[in-house]
Amino acid sequence: MDWRPRFTDTRYAYSLARLAVLCTTICTAAVVAAMTLLPSAFAATADEIPGRPPNVLLIVVDDMGFSDLGAFGSEISTPNLDRLAMEGSRLGAFYASPTCSPTRAMLLSGTSSHEAGLGNMRAVRTPNQIDRPGYEGHLNFRVASLAALMRDAGYFTAMSGKWHLGNEPEHDPAARGFERAFALIPGGHNHFGWGLIAPKGISDPLYREDGQTLDDLPADFYSSDTFTDKLLEYLEDREHDDARPFFALLSYTAPHWPLQAPKEDIARHKGRYDDGYVPVLLARHAAMEELGIQLGDPDPQIVDLLNHAWQALSPDERRVESRRMEIYAAMIDRMDRNVGRVIELLEEQEQLDETLVIFLSDNGAEGERVERSPIWKEFVAANFDHSFEAMGSEDSFVTTGPYWATVSSSPFRLFKRYPTEGGIRVAAFVRYPGVVRAGGVRLAPMTVMDIAPTLLELAGAEPPAGVFQGREVLPMRGQSLLAYLSGDAQQVHDPQEVFGWELFGRRAVRMGTWKAINIDTRTREGHWELFDLQRDPGERNDLAPVKPDRLKQMLGLWDKYAEEVGVILPDRQIFEEQILLPE
Repeated sequence: MDWRPRFTDTRYAYSLARLAVLCTTICTAAVVAAMTLLPSAFAATADEIPGRPPNVLLIVVDDMGFSDLGAFGSEISTPNLDRLAMEGSRLGAFYASPTCSPTRAMLLSGTSSHEAGLGNMRAVRTPNQIDRPGYEGHLNFRVASLAALMRDAGYFTAMSGKWHLGNEPEHDPAARGFERAFALIPGGHNHFGWGLIAPKGISDPLYREDGQTLDDLPADFYSSDTFTDKLLEYLEDREHDDARPFFALLSYTAPHWPLQAPKEDIARHKGRYDDGYVPVLLARHAAMEELGIQLGDPDPQIVDLLNHAWQALSPDERRVESRRMEIYAAMIDRMDRNVGRVIELLEEQEQLDETLVIFLSDNGAEGERVERSPIWKEFVAANFDHSFEAMGSEDSFVTTGPYWATVSSSPFRLFKRYPTEGGIRVAAFVRYPGVVRAGGVRLAPMTVMDIAPTLLELAGAEPPAGVFQGREVLPMRGQSLLAYLSGDAQQVHDPQEVFGWELFGRRAVRMGTWKAINIDTRTREGHWELFDLQRDPGERNDLAPVKPDRLKQMLGLWDKYAEEVGVILPDRQIFEEQILLPE
């Protein structure tokens, strides 16, 4: 029986949610404190890890905001992921790309998306980018795939879920190192599996298993369920005849648009968002503080903006807005329960504590009203049911929009598609008992490129030294997280190391605590802003006018980075500006 009540008073719901999270925190802290009395509780160094290399479970979710998990302050019920996060280390300064396929390219290559083939998303490459190195639109062959490297290191490799790294057979997961793979090849789909999801010329839904195109899907297909079913099938099959450790990528499309979930899951969240944006935002900030995620108070300007936006809606419009978030929460809730199924299997196999678990979102929350965009508007209008009653069903196509995305991205600025903190600083955690320090929030900067060298170190393998499978490959830019996560180092990267981002002409560069951003694509030059993230993680106070020398230094670092990785700025504006800031 589901013991959780169906709240209609959201303030009461938020109070109980914060209490539950706080209790989890206290209980976890008590366990950790007790363990410190035992010598084995202290994190081991890499040289002290006994036995065979660990299994690896890499969980990637799609378009989820920084504060959308309970362990990061959310009111959404995510007990399985919360458990893993609180038993491991939550990563409070983990960086991805502003959108999905570039992040996935960085994840599986250990280097920049501009070097790995996804300098821009395939469907929106501009004429000056097409056929240029780094803009192939797929995981190119100038990099070695992490899956292939892990397979060569003695791992059984499997994936289930979203691929988005190339459509042709030679780009398939089966061709890039995965021995078993159930893959959604493009970037999005109907979560219930029927019909076309995209206008002609963008991408059609295409599923392959072990390199073979599928003609149909299970009758009861729902993305999070089926992706989990398939991974469990692969892990159960290998238990009988394969003694190798496994490298498993579970790549959910939840909560990517269109927002769709089973009716019973949506009903679990009915009424929770009826009071609007601001109560959710404030409750999440309070919960973050209790959970040790201390990144400053809510931005008063954003609070005022959200409050004004909600007050301006009619009763019917508020009902629609509330339902959007109910569906979004239902997608995350169901995804979490599927993660629970994986945990259950690993516990039955006595493998959970022998498995390194890494979780991350591929970018920030989606802020675009995709159903209104020029690319999608006519297609959505002609092919979906737009009634309130249909919202969340397989016949509907809705998104959360910029205001709920701002809530999900809290406490950071903006959301997906932007190299602001809300677009690229994502919820992430690592769990591996005895090696990764348990509890707390780690704030050393790290990136998705660091995962590949981390896993190779744990596997006892080296990144390829210039050559892989007889072809020249680029070196990995990432650094292993192992020394930092085990407590042997205070940082992952040198404080003077430069991090760069570019997508759709929007740019950012970070060194130390300083970050420069240019998100104005109306002209090629745009407008650069400067922030000190140590004092201003929400990017509220632009210091460019008062620190011109620092800005000049950062722009020099950007130019050097762009030259190193081969950035080709688009020769036209790709998306209309949709900056959510008070005038």
